[in-house]
Amino acid sequence: MKKKIHILFALCISLVLSLSYLPHTGLIPGMGIQEAMAQHAGHGGAPAPSDQPQQPKKQPEPSKEPPMEQVKEQPKEQPKEQSKEQPKKESTDKPAAEEAPLVEVPLDKQQLIGVKTAAVTIKSIRQTIRTVGRIEYDEKKLATINVKFESWIEKLHVDYVGKYVKKGDPLAEIYSPELFATQQEFINLVKWKVQSSEVKNETINNMLTRDSEAIVEAAKQRLRLWDISDEQIQAIAASGKPMRTLTIHSPVNGTVIQKTAIQGMRVMPGEKLFDIADLSSVWIVSDIYEYELPLIHAGDTAKITMSYFPGKEFTAVIDYVYPVLASETRTAKVRFSIPNPGGRLKPQMFTNVEIKVNMGKRLVVPQDAVIDTGMRQLVYVDKGDGYFEPRDVVVGLRSDGMVEILKGLKAKERVATAATFLIDSEARLKGIVK
Repeated sequence: MKKKIHILFALCISLVLSLSYLPHTGLIPGMGIQEAMAQHAGHGGAPAPSDQPQQPKKQPEPSKEPPMEQVKEQPKEQPKEQSKEQPKKESTDKPAAEEAPLVEVPLDKQQLIGVKTAAVTIKSIRQTIRTVGRIEYDEKKLATINVKFESWIEKLHVDYVGKYVKKGDPLAEIYSPELFATQQEFINLVKWKVQSSEVKNETINNMLTRDSEAIVEAAKQRLRLWDISDEQIQAIAASGKPMRTLTIHSPVNGTVIQKTAIQGMRVMPGEKLFDIADLSSVWIVSDIYEYELPLIHAGDTAKITMSYFPGKEFTAVIDYVYPVLASETRTAKVRFSIPNPGGRLKPQMFTNVEIKVNMGKRLVVPQDAVIDTGMRQLVYVDKGDGYFEPRDVVVGLRSDGMVEILKGLKAKERVATAATFLIDSEARLKGIVK
């Protein structure tokens, strides 16, 4: 009997301990020891012994973890909201992409601010290129005077720069010991030729004549290579005496533009004495920017004006477009040839050059219709009833107040040409243009 009582008492104690631990597990929230004992008694269990002290009732600690039902419900609600919102966004975006934004400017306000419109047309345009030119010497008509042997200048016939000389005029007289000896040798050969012709033996006479003629001709050729003319050679042969000084003559008509010869100076072979330029025609050299070079071709006509000839216009044709670009100015040179009767055009004078290039028919609008923001070009197309549509365009050439439109407009459309900045301000205030 005692053994059964002890077993029953041990079961009661283990039940009490297990019930006191259940509130901490969360399976039976809010149940303490007394409640567990009352529940056990209601099911026929043994009451707790009287000698055991009753423990105070503990308040259940709030669980930090969310309930399982709430955790399961949250992910179900979110995808439903997202699925409902997505089709709404798509429906609102489609009309905005289809309809172009318009700026409303009532007709009475258009009159107040001075709005004007013009039609987009197709017309022939000409690109005008304006630049500055410089008058320079015609390089084809330049000549330099020098000698091919060592000599000394004994007399100068041209003693200042700028003197006009004709072809054949004397420039200077020079003395050369080498030239004097060559002349003496030539004279002796001429005398020997005359003497050989007097031999009576015909065979010997023919041999000496052939040899003397060959030697004399070689001596003449040597004098010619030193720029001594045939007239001077004949004069030396006729006189039988060498000339102490040799006269240098001008080979062309022109103006002496440089002189280094001084009377009494020593001249070495190849040293320059005079530069002569024929100013009957001159060159005009102009600088053309590299973006304008595709429009320039040889044979194009240009109009040339000068400030020192007011009201006077010259017409010139492009002779040559230089193939080299200046790295400092990013320009290439273009050359014109122009006659200079009377020598009124002086080298290093400046001129105004205007070249008009026919570009054919293009789609154009007035220049005032295009607003250039720096990042894009914008026009406002008149849609009627006081509405304007902002539209991006791609521009091309600009000529005579007109702008070529490469993309963005069609012929016969109308665009605003006056008060465009006021229309643009209105569009930006309303958020139509950003």
